[in-house]
Amino acid sequence: MAKLRPHFVLFGDSITQHSFANEGWGAALADLYSRKADVFLRGYSGYNTRWALLLLDKVFPKVSSSAPEVVTVFFGANDAALPDRGSQRQHVPISEYKANLHQIVSHIKGNSETTVVVLITPPPVDEVGRRVYARTTYGDKAEELPERTNEVTKLYAQACKDVAKEAGVPVIDLWSLFQQTQNWQQAYLSDGLHLTPRGNRVVFEELVNVLNCRPYLTADELPMDFPPFSEIDWKNPSSIFQAKE
Repeated sequence: MAKLRPHFVLFGDSITQHSFANEGWGAALADLYSRKADVFLRGYSGYNTRWALLLLDKVFPKVSSSAPEVVTVFFGANDAALPDRGSQRQHVPISEYKANLHQIVSHIKGNSETTVVVLITPPPVDEVGRRVYARTTYGDKAEELPERTNEVTKLYAQACKDVAKEAGVPVIDLWSLFQQTQNWQQAYLSDGLHLTPRGNRVVFEELVNVLNCRPYLTADELPMDFPPFSEIDWKNPSSIFQAKE
């Protein structure tokens, strides 16, 4: 079956999975491209790049006719979990993280060279916010030390940017962008890691900026898949569809 609209795929961890929630960045993107592009959510809470590799053939099968026009790749928050604390099972060494990102980009580009792959760095970590969240959620069982630190996450964000430069694909540096705002911890992060509505808005606006650099992918330029109702002749409704064919 031929595609009626371009396909955008959002591939990532929980920050992507949650992006279709109220005021989420994925929902905003789907709304902006309503009737112009299909936005597919492929976010997997808790996943790191090691596990993401196991999904590549299923999420991005080698069928050229179904290759997406745009893919966001948003992993790293879990890879950056510290190996000696509560989320150690999610930790991926930084060298492997880089290699995994390269493999993800290569797989997607191998299916279609025209696919625009956009890497997104992990956001910064508010360690105080993570401790507050842990105590609120787990009470006395909460660990005293945060399972992630902003210092370590910075290294993964830089690795993501390095991969983007090496692979020749655009990148959104959330780690740096968020910290340009005063009180970014409360403004952009709901629990020290996941995004508030304002944080989601930043991701959405930055992604739209990337797409707007490619006029053929802008919401203004992409056509609607079928004529607006105002153009339909109510006495002979099929005529406009026959004319379009």
